[in-house]
Amino acid sequence: MTLTMKQLAVHLALIGIAVGATWVLTHRHDMQAAANMPAASTPGDTTVLYWYDPMVPDQHFDRGGKSPFMDMQLVPRYADGGGQAAGVKVDAGVQQNLGIRLAYVVQGALAQSIDAVASVQYDDRDVAVVQARSSGFVERVYARAPGDVVPAGAPLADVLVPEWAAAQTEFLSLLRQGDPSLVDAARARLTLTGMPASLIAQVERSGRPRTTYTITAPIAGAIKTLSVRAGMNLAAGNTLAEINGVSTVWLEAAVPEAQAGLLAEGQTLAARFTAYPGESFSGKVIAILPDANAETHTLRVRVALPNPKSRFKPGMFAQLRLDGTAKPALLVPSEAVIRTGVRNVVIAALPGGRFLPIEVELGQEADGKTEIRKGLTANQPVVVSGQFLIDSEASLSGVLARLGGQP
Repeated sequence: MTLTMKQLAVHLALIGIAVGATWVLTHRHDMQAAANMPAASTPGDTTVLYWYDPMVPDQHFDRGGKSPFMDMQLVPRYADGGGQAAGVKVDAGVQQNLGIRLAYVVQGALAQSIDAVASVQYDDRDVAVVQARSSGFVERVYARAPGDVVPAGAPLADVLVPEWAAAQTEFLSLLRQGDPSLVDAARARLTLTGMPASLIAQVERSGRPRTTYTITAPIAGAIKTLSVRAGMNLAAGNTLAEINGVSTVWLEAAVPEAQAGLLAEGQTLAARFTAYPGESFSGKVIAILPDANAETHTLRVRVALPNPKSRFKPGMFAQLRLDGTAKPALLVPSEAVIRTGVRNVVIAALPGGRFLPIEVELGQEADGKTEIRKGLTANQPVVVSGQFLIDSEASLSGVLARLGGQP
């Protein structure tokens, strides 16, 4: 008998239905037995025991939803010990291949110390400007140049002031007459013409006019600028030289803004120089400048350092260290923290080869350790290598799913 294609398809469908019905009747007893087994005895049980907030894991809830503690959703705890979808099981062999290492959250002491590199600079508060007090002519200059270190009173130039001649002659005449009031008035006139008090005293002692005087360095220090030359004409107020004191120098350092809270004016810091190995010098914080560097996120700190023997030269580098008081804290290796830019996450290791990302609140960081303020407890194992840097919790779940071999 010849069957058409349509009749053949109908016969095949009827045969399939008969076979399926026969299989169901045959295995009905086994299916009923499996359905009556306790849920907890099934391997890989996905029965939800309760919901919880990973930031407050001790608080349990009967149903899911938004956490009352944090701005995040509650996650389920399954009967087999698993957590939310991001907490997946990673095979031991896969862990070994990926080089996953664990460390424990420890209760320790975090040393609040600051280390920074600083450069030596002149003390800009110790600057003297040398100016011409009267109009005149430079008759002589001494062998000085910018950068020279001179003592206080060192001669810089000899200046001739013609207008002093008449005023000094009048002063000497009144001095011989012996009228105290007139002498005081003439002395005051000499002072107003710009004559130094030391030169007036010399004229009074010698009884002879002096129209040439020597301009000297008012303080000891380094000559920063020198603009006086022999034969030049001076006007009152012309700047001849600028001298910077070197008895004290500044150390300027860039300190990360995360450590700015540890700094305060008046603190004492230790400074070390490669030029003087094995020696430590003490400086004091005199200013924390108000502007921060937007590119490096650092603050400029200014430290005053005594320099009695001129051992510290501007341009040298120093290593600054501030040792603060250690405080108790929960600590994890800094490499265990995943910083996404939005939140900070640590991957905790759970029993049975499972891993769960937990959002944490960070504190200070020092010596390769980071303080954990919220999210973890002491002796909790965390992943320190083998984790991935990610941008969001969703991408973190995807990475961990691939680690577990899930599609």
